[in-house]
Amino acid sequence: MSEKVVARFNDGRIIKGYLKDFSVDNEVLILQEAEKKKKHSIPVEDLKALFFVRSFEGDSEYRERKAYGIRKSTGRKVYVKFKDGESMTGFLEGDFPWDKGFFLRKQGEENKGFFMIPTDSESNNIKIFIVGSSVIDITSIP
Repeated sequence: MSEKVVARFNDGRIIKGYLKDFSVDNEVLILQEAEKKKKHSIPVEDLKALFFVRSFEGDSEYRERKAYGIRKSTGRKVYVKFKDGESMTGFLEGDFPWDKGFFLRKQGEENKGFFMIPTDSESNNIKIFIVGSSVIDITSIP
């Protein structure tokens, strides 16, 4: 089954398309571009994040709510800050992506990243796969 995703790269590029058979263990993913139907072979380390979306268009008028408490808690509350300065809030799905404290695992280890669920259930984003090498800081919110 293919999933609608928006791939955001570390260099700022964006590709909207369909992803098939994604696994957090993949070194490379295959993304079929939505409009041109061109297939891209993308090294995971080139990505900032993969946004699993409801639609490619989204709603430009909608302003995503980033406060906790507007959605039933679906995991641990986290604040993620990316190397490019962007930040996000959400719920961590699964285990913490670091071994001890707040130190992220180094690149090249078995986990390439982690899934986060947005705080706003009405968001166009269903879930987000965040590539660990694109993150500068993760804070757990009590």
